[in-house]
Amino acid sequence: MSPSMRDLQLTQVAGGKRSPPSTAVPADDDTLDIEEGTRLLDSYDHGDDHSGSIQDGMRRIQVRVTGMTCAACSNSVEGALKSIDGVFTASVALLQNRADVVFDPLLVKDEDIKTAIEDAGFEADILPEPSNVGTKQRGTLVGQFTIGGMTCAACVNSVEGILRDLPGVKRAVVALATSLGEVEYDPTVISKDDIVNAIEDAGFEASLVQSSQQDKIILGVAGVFNELDVQFLEGILSSLKGVRQFRFDRISAELELLFDPEVVSSRSLVDGVEGGSNGKFKLHVMNPYARMTTKDVEETSNMFQLFTSSLFLSIPVFLIRVVCPHIPLLDAFLLWRCGPFSMGDWLKWALVSVVQFVIGKRFYIAAGRALRNGSTNMDVLVALGTSASYFYSVGALLYGALTGFWSPTYFETSAMLITFVLLGKYLECLAKGKTSDAIKKLVELAPATASLVVKDKVGNIIGEREIDALLIQPGDTLKVLPGAKLPADGVVVWGSSYVNESMVTGESAPVLKEVDSPVIGGTINLHGAFHIKATKVGSEAVLSQIISLVETAQMSKAPIQKFADYVASIFVPVVVTLALFTLLGWYVAGIAGAYPKQWLPDNSNYFVFALMFSISVVVIACPCALGLATPTAVMVATGVGANNGVLIKGGDALERAQKVKYVIFDKTGTLTQGKAKVTTAKVFSEMDRGEFLTLVASAEASSEHPLAKAIVEYARHFHFFDENSLTEDAKKNSKATLNSAWLHDVAEFSAVPGKGIQCFINGKRILVGNRKLLTENGVSIPTHVEQFVVDLEEDARTGILAAYDDNVIGVLGVADPLKREAAVVVEGLGKMGVTPVMVTGDNWRTARAVAREVGIQDVRAEVMPAGKADVIHSFQKDGSIVAMVGDGINDSPALAAADVGMAIGAGTDIAIEAADYVLMRNNLEDVITAIDLSRKTFSRIRLNYIFAMAYNVVAIPVAAGVFFPSLGIELPPWAAGACMALSSVSVVCSSLLLRRYKKPRLTTILEITVE
Repeated sequence: MSPSMRDLQLTQVAGGKRSPPSTAVPADDDTLDIEEGTRLLDSYDHGDDHSGSIQDGMRRIQVRVTGMTCAACSNSVEGALKSIDGVFTASVALLQNRADVVFDPLLVKDEDIKTAIEDAGFEADILPEPSNVGTKQRGTLVGQFTIGGMTCAACVNSVEGILRDLPGVKRAVVALATSLGEVEYDPTVISKDDIVNAIEDAGFEASLVQSSQQDKIILGVAGVFNELDVQFLEGILSSLKGVRQFRFDRISAELELLFDPEVVSSRSLVDGVEGGSNGKFKLHVMNPYARMTTKDVEETSNMFQLFTSSLFLSIPVFLIRVVCPHIPLLDAFLLWRCGPFSMGDWLKWALVSVVQFVIGKRFYIAAGRALRNGSTNMDVLVALGTSASYFYSVGALLYGALTGFWSPTYFETSAMLITFVLLGKYLECLAKGKTSDAIKKLVELAPATASLVVKDKVGNIIGEREIDALLIQPGDTLKVLPGAKLPADGVVVWGSSYVNESMVTGESAPVLKEVDSPVIGGTINLHGAFHIKATKVGSEAVLSQIISLVETAQMSKAPIQKFADYVASIFVPVVVTLALFTLLGWYVAGIAGAYPKQWLPDNSNYFVFALMFSISVVVIACPCALGLATPTAVMVATGVGANNGVLIKGGDALERAQKVKYVIFDKTGTLTQGKAKVTTAKVFSEMDRGEFLTLVASAEASSEHPLAKAIVEYARHFHFFDENSLTEDAKKNSKATLNSAWLHDVAEFSAVPGKGIQCFINGKRILVGNRKLLTENGVSIPTHVEQFVVDLEEDARTGILAAYDDNVIGVLGVADPLKREAAVVVEGLGKMGVTPVMVTGDNWRTARAVAREVGIQDVRAEVMPAGKADVIHSFQKDGSIVAMVGDGINDSPALAAADVGMAIGAGTDIAIEAADYVLMRNNLEDVITAIDLSRKTFSRIRLNYIFAMAYNVVAIPVAAGVFFPSLGIELPPWAAGACMALSSVSVVCSSLLLRRYKKPRLTTILEITVE
């Protein structure tokens, strides 16, 4: 029978962490196979025959619930459903946004269920009943889309709102700094094209970059020159087995293929097309990240073209207004009347019209899009300010032509405004491009091609061929030459060499790689040549996972950004209101005679004078600086962290880490090296030493615990089976010999968490573990044995007792050396104002001895694995932020319970879900780096906010003319536009200073002077 999922409730705990499962169900042949990507409610449907558990006459439906954000929401929906008379059961899955309801159709209708959910404040849609064809429903897909046309936080909020309202969309996150959106959607409800269309209907540009769908590939095709070539290519593709669909874009020369991976591989497709064309067509896989970089370059190039065009047209307008009146010949030409207007007015009107409506068209489009979606942004301000200046000038010209009274025009204000804003946008594009340099560098680590070793059916090498690195498949044998980058993750099958892994793990020392050694793609082979067998490729490769993790982190929002989002939502209406007050204030004051007429420019009036102040207020206000303050800093910080072997999973993790008050260290493998060794073996019975070790090793051989492995290794060496003295062939034979020749048969083996193991050998029970294990099983420990164990524990060693047939037969002393940096890191944390705590399952004496050696005052010992989370909760009671440092496997519950989980020594296993920080190296100094980086990042974010807020607080009054009466300070609209453009650039440049971050030196933290 499979385990019932009826009572399984998905909830979300604080910080967005998943609650670890409290129990594990052992898998057996009947266990329900829930594949990755399959939704919980799907497994609920296809598990045991639940329909049989539904009473006769009952009906079951599924409802999509929109608007749930936390566990309280799901509880609210569940409560509303259960309160309906006639509902048998109701289960709500928060993460899937679905409710599963079993009810009596005689008492309740579908609409009643929908109404109950809507009355609770959520949106509900009854899902169509699944067909009984037996086809397996697909899970959700995650698609990454480039979104063009976003200018500030208001645009981001608008796009996110549009995406989240789409049916079938589970999650949508949009990042302004990268112009990317990540959407998790159900492909059975909505397609990627629907998502793209929805974004474009809102007035933005959108295209799919990549998705988690495995049966799609985008190829660049060389050799297609005309329509005949296209038809030839299509003919080849149509004849290939497994090709479901294809689309060739002649403009970009890109071929999009949908294929059945069970029938044909991507490499077979490429070989099929190239072979079928007799070499006419050459195909290469389009790297999604390279395509994104190309689009970034295109956007920057486009912005530069717009800026230069605007500048080219604005300079003559500026010269006509400022320089030409001082050159008699040019002045005479410009004053020459041609029809109702002078030649100068005609030229300014024509040039500025091009700038306003051709080059500045993007501002009108973006402003219209924002207003259509019920939001406002910077484009609304720019469009409003430039339009006011332009249309006033046109009105002044027409009024002069009709009445003969010529007011001054301000065409140059509109042109210079647009020019300066475009300059700011161009500089912003350049700066934002640099914030994503970390991902670009990671992408560049992967080589473009690989040397594939071709083998015959028997396995003999018959040649080599160069292939696209993105076409490598698991099981391929690849040749790596000296100085070359490793093309994939795998294991060495022939040869040896030293490999530089610093660019991936942050470990600077070269690592020796021999046969059976694991290797990481993107690292550099230094000396010898060797062959590797590819094991992980594509999205499973370490480098791809790092890139994905950094990307996800850069797209996440830190909680502090909610403030900026709120300000952005009200910013533009407030500024427009202030501009109107400015206009009315100066105009009414002028009419009332509150200021002298001499303040007015020549040939001007009170309205024009007030209008210029009003326009300055509109264009100087900048919501972009606020919107960019957090995401740009988070982007740079996550990139810097990745370069230093510290992978950060998001802005929220960064924000929590800078407030950490306690750091809780696991002892084994975290403070210690995790390489336990038996240092003492004392026999307290009649049996000899060899027999004692054989019994204990036989019992521990089935355990996966590090101490068990150390005991078995010690016994093996004692029996002269030293692996270091054996050849490779002898090693393989020796393991089988060891297991069969000297280890006893074991029956009824069981591990007791936190205590040890027990089993039966020769019909007699053997216990190996701590005092608790023996005393709970009725075994008394003699005084002299207890004293021996105490002596071991006071020497920072763990005493392991062994009892056979209910009598103590001996004690093993196991030592796990401390990491060399442990003591200085603990002292360094104290200097940083962080309290270190040690938690361990070991006994109190050993724990205190280790803590004394490392300098930790607060120790929690004899804590069961599940109890570590309780220790963390005890520190969190007063609101303190607690970080947990562990190995990411045994400590998963504790890592999930902590505010900041740090998995140390992850190496290639970076996909540790419970951790917020993944420290690639097995070095405690990275804990200090993680906390220090988060503190410096948030200092920078606060500085960015102070600057952005101070800029608006100071600039708006100056633009409104508050200081004009007393100091005579007046800011022309074009100068206000220049200030606005540079404000957002300065915030991005401020964030870019984080790229200069250097890991803190322990000598500096500890205030040690090195002579």
